[in-house]
Amino acid sequence: MTAHDRLVGVVGTGTMGQGIAQVALAAGHPVRLYDAVPGRAREAADAIAARLGRLVEKGRMSAEERAVAVARLDPAQTLHELAPAVLVVEAVLEQLDVKQELLRDLEDIVTDDCLLATNTSSLSVTAIGGALRLPGRFVGLHFFNPAPLMPLVEVVSGYATDVTAATRAYETARAWGKTPVACADTPGFLVNRIARPFYAEAFAVHEEQGADPATIDAVLRESGGFKMGAFELTDLIGQDVNEAVTRSVWEGFFQDAKFRPSLAQRRLVEAGRLGRKSGQGWYAYEEGEERPEPHTAAPAEPPARVTVEGDLENAAELVAMMREAGIEVVQEDEDKGTRIVLPSGGQLVQADGQTSIEFRDVVYFDLAHDYRAATRIALATGQDGNPRTLKESVGLFQALGKKVSVIGDVPGMIVARTVARIIDLAHDALVRGVATEEDIDTAMRLGVNYPLGPFEWHRRLGRNWACGLLEELHDRDRSGRCAPSLALLRHSYDPKKWEGSA
Repeated sequence: MTAHDRLVGVVGTGTMGQGIAQVALAAGHPVRLYDAVPGRAREAADAIAARLGRLVEKGRMSAEERAVAVARLDPAQTLHELAPAVLVVEAVLEQLDVKQELLRDLEDIVTDDCLLATNTSSLSVTAIGGALRLPGRFVGLHFFNPAPLMPLVEVVSGYATDVTAATRAYETARAWGKTPVACADTPGFLVNRIARPFYAEAFAVHEEQGADPATIDAVLRESGGFKMGAFELTDLIGQDVNEAVTRSVWEGFFQDAKFRPSLAQRRLVEAGRLGRKSGQGWYAYEEGEERPEPHTAAPAEPPARVTVEGDLENAAELVAMMREAGIEVVQEDEDKGTRIVLPSGGQLVQADGQTSIEFRDVVYFDLAHDYRAATRIALATGQDGNPRTLKESVGLFQALGKKVSVIGDVPGMIVARTVARIIDLAHDALVRGVATEEDIDTAMRLGVNYPLGPFEWHRRLGRNWACGLLEELHDRDRSGRCAPSLALLRHSYDPKKWEGSA
């Protein structure tokens, strides 16, 4: 679809409708806005013009470019004014019957070769298109908020979507300067499907009394490499919005335990504590309220000498870091396992889905996106653990320049269980034909700013890491929430593990 003389229609003039209209304008299209509420289209056009004016003030657009763009922006008084459009994107209320009725009306107005698209984030593209006379020309174009800034667009093919329509939508998004990813119609599409564990595991750790929201957020940011923690991010999104998406995906998968909503988040929504927009969510945002600090352990003396058994696998960088910090490191045969033995006789072990209460004198340390770059590490130990082992563990990581957060003895800790479950859902989506490995990684990096795509994480952490951790978690919670998918089990299968078995 070329620009300049190809009219784009946008129906619905809320935040997303305005953002999509601005993107189409920036690509050179004439854009016609329509809203069922009289006067709203004009208000939206004025708001877009004002935003373009701010871009001029910031030097990102010339005054002449703004004037040309504003001249191409046309508020419509009736839906019939969209008749010449070659593409119409609807961004109206997230209700199936509302969208179906609108699109049926549009079909009677536009030409048969006009591409019809929905920006829905939670409804089935197949179900919306099922009401149309020509469902083959209907496709999902899921932009992310704010649409002018976020690079990702999910191009969603419903059951009846023609390949040619999906290709046109994909190429249009790319021509508009976006990064499109192609995906099949599945609950949550790509990003909202695969991202559920980022919120669910944080909330679960909190509900299990493992740590407070500020500490969990700090560990996700400073150890996991995520831009924001789950609690602060859902406060920004809106607890009602985030919970509604989670519930929609959960119901879309027939209440599969892997997508189970959080009771703690439901209580927040019921209490009207919706986050920043209501002044209070997981955190308080009223004037004068201070953000709670994450739990950070007091200074402790580091051990002078440790023994490393095995190569520490994806935490191997710790060996060099300990030596650089002046700690003597003795390395022993890897057949003995993979752990750090402290002077107390206690052991430091990377989170593996087990708990300290099951093993005498073990302190677990969480996964880090990059152990050298991480500024905080979480440790976990059982209530009957040796205090000296914990102090030595705290001192060791402090000697490496890390802040240390000691959390409860929750299996899989915080970052490790989150990343493992994201990897699992990505493999499940891949094997079910939802999207390619490359598009899944791209979607998660660009759509939710993850430091790595799930398959990049999987390759870095090792073929069996996520599956092994999830199997341990599943042994401790038989609800099925953490059970590794058949796709991940197949990918992680190790014949040596089953040698000699019947």
